Amino acid sequence: MKDLKMTTLQLACKNQMRRLVFSIGLVLSLTLFVFSACLDEPKIEPVQEVFLDEVYTYNYDAQLLNASPKNELIQFGFEVFQNTSKYIGPENTEEANMYAGNNLSCNNCHLASGTKPFAAPLIGISKRFPQYRGRENKIGSLEERVNGCMERSMNGKALPVNSKAMQGLLAYMEWLSRYSPADGKIAGQGFVSLIIPDRAIDYDKGQLIFNSKCSVCHGIGGKGVKSPEGTGYEYPPLWGNDSYNNGAGMTRVITAARFIKGNMPFGTTYNNPVLSDEEAYDVAGFINQQQRPIKKNREKDFPDLRKKPVSTPYPPYADTFSIQQHQVGPFPPIIKYYQNEYNIVKSK
Repeated sequence: MKDLKMTTLQLACKNQMRRLVFSIGLVLSLTLFVFSACLDEPKIEPVQEVFLDEVYTYNYDAQLLNASPKNELIQFGFEVFQNTSKYIGPENTEEANMYAGNNLSCNNCHLASGTKPFAAPLIGISKRFPQYRGRENKIGSLEERVNGCMERSMNGKALPVNSKAMQGLLAYMEWLSRYSPADGKIAGQGFVSLIIPDRAIDYDKGQLIFNSKCSVCHGIGGKGVKSPEGTGYEYPPLWGNDSYNNGAGMTRVITAARFIKGNMPFGTTYNNPVLSDEEAYDVAGFINQQQRPIKKNREKDFPDLRKKPVSTPYPPYADTFSIQQHQVGPFPPIIKYYQNEYNIVKSK
């Protein structure tokens, strides 16, 4: 009888102890949850799984090509792509070949020599042209697309179509496209998708993100870092006189945020982002509020104004939203307007 009472008492004690441990664990879990919430850590949104095409597995090192007239032109195009300012910009020795207005290189935006997924890769591009371009509202050639970059991202003037530099760039892009499908369409074209916050950019947060994660390469003043080889930039300036002008596509907050999300800080890849959508959005807004060269005749862009991206920072527009809202948001109300008014779904 005594042993039975002891066993019952022991069981009661064990049950009480279990309840106590459970209560303590519950309190600790709730405490940790509240503490974590208070830290206000940004949520890195999951990236949609993308199965990249086999084309990314091939060797695109143009320097390994055998000697031939065709390969020499490809290699020259590669050199222009990598060291644009040296061949057709301020660092070249012949004024007649001065077409780029800054010291950027094509490689500063089209990363890994135009072969990185979701960094506007050029693999397949020669097969995707001619194509319709809303900025001109017409079917345009690849030569015209190159010159769009020359006049905006490079802050310069159009290359003559028959120039060696243009022919070299076209040969290089055709060579990059040799393994792409007939229509040139590949996974990883353009930039990653982005959930656009329903608010204006937060300038102060964008500045903090830039100073903590971007300035390591681009400098506190956004002036970039010159290449060790002495021409162009290893890390390009993001504003100022030697950056892209205010007519370039990268001046659109949504476009810049998508590029940043999939590629920045240095080492970031589309499937392993460092910044959240909101962080990329805020730092893109901060960068594009800085001073940069002025593109002339911007008002002639997008003859059909309904096709103008909502984050284009300059008028005219086919709506009554302010210039400021087109520059810094919020953008979802503008997107909703175009869907309701014109049945046009916009994502940039």
